[in-house]
Amino acid sequence: METILLLAHTEPDGTLAKPALECLTAALALGGPLTIGLVGARVEAAASQIAGCGAARFLAVTGEAFAQPRYATDTAAAEALCRTAGSSIVVAPSTSRWARALPGVAYRLGGRVDTHATSLAAENGAPAVTRWFYRQRMEAVLSRRERPWVILLDSGCVAPWSGPAGTASVEPVAVAVPETRTTVTGVRAPKADEQTIRPDAKLLFVAGAGWTKKQSDGAVHAAEAETLILGFLRAAQASLGGSKSLVDLSGEGEAVLRFMTHLNQVGQTGSTPRHPKGLSTCCHGEEPHVVGWRFVNQRRAINLDANCGWARGKADVLYVADAFEVMRHVNRLLRA
Repeated sequence: METILLLAHTEPDGTLAKPALECLTAALALGGPLTIGLVGARVEAAASQIAGCGAARFLAVTGEAFAQPRYATDTAAAEALCRTAGSSIVVAPSTSRWARALPGVAYRLGGRVDTHATSLAAENGAPAVTRWFYRQRMEAVLSRRERPWVILLDSGCVAPWSGPAGTASVEPVAVAVPETRTTVTGVRAPKADEQTIRPDAKLLFVAGAGWTKKQSDGAVHAAEAETLILGFLRAAQASLGGSKSLVDLSGEGEAVLRFMTHLNQVGQTGSTPRHPKGLSTCCHGEEPHVVGWRFVNQRRAINLDANCGWARGKADVLYVADAFEVMRHVNRLLRA
């Protein structure tokens, strides 16, 4: 039977975030003996948070040197945990921290790594990984003979573990802190009401290039578009996406939405979000853009063109209307 190690790093408050809890669900589904490996300044809160998961062992690398993401310290901590656990399967959330460090750890251990996994399962007694290729157009199920096999699971694919808290006995793993050239001096982040990318939001609001084009009066209303979109995002706490045509406008000398960047792009060359609901406005539903909506459960669109791509089976509901008028009314309702 395969033995499993779940690698997780703590958040600034010492607990585990949703991606780590999702990985715990996936690791438990494999059915083998489970070891938890925690990395952070302090891990007591994280260990207590998942004490009821049934893991055989809790290992931890702790200290201020491991509080911040840094390749040298993260690889040293992960390697030590993997060698101590001796597990054949290593599962970790595909956070920016682990995605940067764990491929190097797999190389040091003489194993293999697979990234962007969307599910884990035991098939014929052996673990199998499902992932998408070619921008979510082809799905493949992978298995490997090499061990250890390091698997990075994408967030939003599995329900997070939600079991009882308790008290766990944590075994410390000693790691010599490697020489580093990186010093973390602080974190600079936008204010909460200025954040436009919210992966856990229930609604994805996507703006298309139509917001920056001439409207029915023959004029461009980019400033009003910004006010309407930001007002809706703040009131609904929605996440913001953009079509490729919109985010590319800045390089063409056209009017742009100043808060829109390529990080907001949804589609074949952008992101593939997994929000429960999505609302597309002033987009035409072209295939490269729509492919990014593959995992959005309920898709609605607002467009003046009744024959656009959204009307051809790519949206559950299409509102044939002026997005400016609709969003003005919606914002009034949200303020009421």
